[in-house]
Amino acid sequence: MSDLQPTPKNTSTRRKLLAGIGVLSLFPILRFGWFNKKKEVISCAPVSNIKTIKFLTQDGTLVEVDASKINMGKEKISNKQLQSWIKKEL
Repeated sequence: MSDLQPTPKNTSTRRKLLAGIGVLSLFPILRFGWFNKKKEVISCAPVSNIKTIKFLTQDGTLVEVDASKINMGKEKISNKQLQSWIKKEL
């Protein structure tokens, strides 16, 4: 039988090739994983300077009303007034 020994040049070349492929396979992971910065999203809708307040109507729908149209009185209502205002539907 003859002793076949691989030459050191062939194994070192193969190891360098595998190491190079391994390093190149890390680039997508580094690019998309760690260094992915979130892009700032710019809104296309115009900014409205009108201040609105949300109110719940008697039938249960939510409505936005211009704040300049509302008289901001500090008068609070009682629980009985609130309960009589809400419509109860069964």
